[in-house]
Amino acid sequence: MKDLNKYRNIGIFAHVDAGKTTTTERILKLTGKIHKTGEVHDGEATTDFMDQEQERGITIQSAATSCEWDKHRLNIIDTPGHVDFTIEVYRSLKVLDGGVGVFCGSGGVEPQSETNWRYANDSEVARIIFVNKLDRVGADFYRVVQQVEDVLGAKPLVMTLPIGVEDDFKGVVDLLTQKAWIWSSPDNPESYEITDIPEDLQAKAAEWREKLIETAVEQDDDLLEAYLEGNEPSVEDLKRCIRKGTINLDFFPTYCGSAFKNKGIQNVLNAVVDFLPSPTEVKPQPEIDLEGNETGGVATVDPDKPLRALAFKIMDDRYGALTFTRIYSGKLKKGDNVLNTFTGKTERIGRIVEMHANSRAELESAQAGDIVALLGMKNTRTGHTLADVNNPATLEPMVFPDPVISIAISPKDKAGTEKMGVALNKMVQEDPSFQVATDEDSGETLIKGMGELHLDIKVDILKRTHGVDVEMGKPQVAYRETITQLVEDSYTHKKQSGGSGQYGKIDYRVEPAEKNAGYEFESLVTGGNVPREYWGAIEKAFESCMQEGTLAGYPLLDVKFTLLDGAFHAVDSSALAFEIATRAAYRQTVPKAGPQLLEPIMKVDVFTPEDNVGDVIGDLNRRRGMIKSQDAGPTGVRVKADAPLADMFGYIGHLRTLTSGRGQFSMEFSHYAPCPQNVADEVIKEARERKENK
Repeated sequence: MKDLNKYRNIGIFAHVDAGKTTTTERILKLTGKIHKTGEVHDGEATTDFMDQEQERGITIQSAATSCEWDKHRLNIIDTPGHVDFTIEVYRSLKVLDGGVGVFCGSGGVEPQSETNWRYANDSEVARIIFVNKLDRVGADFYRVVQQVEDVLGAKPLVMTLPIGVEDDFKGVVDLLTQKAWIWSSPDNPESYEITDIPEDLQAKAAEWREKLIETAVEQDDDLLEAYLEGNEPSVEDLKRCIRKGTINLDFFPTYCGSAFKNKGIQNVLNAVVDFLPSPTEVKPQPEIDLEGNETGGVATVDPDKPLRALAFKIMDDRYGALTFTRIYSGKLKKGDNVLNTFTGKTERIGRIVEMHANSRAELESAQAGDIVALLGMKNTRTGHTLADVNNPATLEPMVFPDPVISIAISPKDKAGTEKMGVALNKMVQEDPSFQVATDEDSGETLIKGMGELHLDIKVDILKRTHGVDVEMGKPQVAYRETITQLVEDSYTHKKQSGGSGQYGKIDYRVEPAEKNAGYEFESLVTGGNVPREYWGAIEKAFESCMQEGTLAGYPLLDVKFTLLDGAFHAVDSSALAFEIATRAAYRQTVPKAGPQLLEPIMKVDVFTPEDNVGDVIGDLNRRRGMIKSQDAGPTGVRVKADAPLADMFGYIGHLRTLTSGRGQFSMEFSHYAPCPQNVADEVIKEARERKENK
């Protein structure tokens, strides 16, 4: 029986280029999992095993691995930092018990750090903070600590202080043990000595240690009372308090170092073991019924309870489809039959493997607390629950954002058509934020995603992994439509053609709903003028019509439909008659209700050298951007703005030209807003031309 108290399921997340993957490499080297560290910039990092990751030096998909430290088993997921792949971070955090947030010592709290931190808050994941790259020019540990407070609204509990900075960064002061860790060789993480705190840091270390103790003892009334009476708690008591506060999300133990130079990683590993929760210390996952309502039951982390497991990622590799699964309770054995509560069908577990990036070790069984990959799952998708056949229950599923950009693609030769269909089907299963559709007007295949880079990588994977060469169209924006006025109207559907006919009359009101309400339906019919059994048909018919707006054919958002009255015929009325009446009512009334085109607005975060701020802001204004804030830092200025997606295509190339290659930006979907009339006219004209050319 495995001791779950010795388990740590952790994720490493950060902004792009803050050093997550390098930190993971150093952890694997220190724990003896690998014997030679691979560098991201050389394309040799263990967890960046895709060709696209090695060439671009970024992480695209999360990779799982496991290792041992201080007799504890660490299951680690290295996640992407780029905004287009945050879905990978979201679904990884959903199944993890703890996390390590990596921040760049000079870049500080960057845009993607904020998004990932928000996801971790939503999933209530306990975290420690690692301020990395303190050997970099412009690095400032204390500034980053302040930013964590100001920007993230989090409470960092400083556990180590840097000794030296930039080129002089030598090691760290451990405030808990009041010792200095000094590394002598940047190539060997084990070439360190533990000595007394340097004289010039003693006063600062005493000041920060006092803050640490004051924050920690708030977790224990007896210790707090003793401390106020002048009795300093022991290191063991402090560790116990810090562990409690970390798991309760009251504060986040904060460490510093340089992963690339092999400094400070041991302290982070010790903190993972000492302060992050084991699977048994995390709030159990609530169980829900098929309608999505909580049943009051929970998946307790216990191997002897019925099976509850969540599939959080599908990955296709040379051996077939791998289903990454977190087991919350119960056991899984090779050859077991399990129930997929989403499909209602049973599936047989072919093989169970433990992953180390893209290599694997076969297992006979796995139990509560484990993160494993399953082979042989035919119909399981991301977010599905696998449960005991005789004792089913569903875990809270994952919610994925809708794509905001689409591109038409077609294979370069006829032979590639079938191959492309098979490849796209596999890619959709792997990535829920990637969708494929067929344009009804043109018959083209559309791929939809979270940004230009996202789709660029998908086309690259199609070409290299699946051997399908495609031609790409222009990027298309995912517009939406809504209405702005209230209209009361009536429609009668009457058809007589020998024998029984069709009859349905509805009086109704169509009006704008609250923002983000989607679709609302209400019936105020009394006295049975429209029998209750037809209400469902009316509600569903109007909702299905909303998939195609009346202006340019884009889906309709935020509409309330109220059934006021109507009439029926004892013989001729049916659900179908009322459905036809509702569809005709939609076409009749929505054009009268002030239809309006909405466009996706993106949250844009630009980093620029100070000399180019004016040019960057001027350019964003030309792209209809609304500047929200400007924050000057030691190495440049961060400009935050809201800008319409339609005007942001190809922005990275333009920004590099403006800033001589030194500018960076990230962009994520924020909200939908009304289109200016001139833009709306152009979009509607294009949509109508497409329809005419059909």
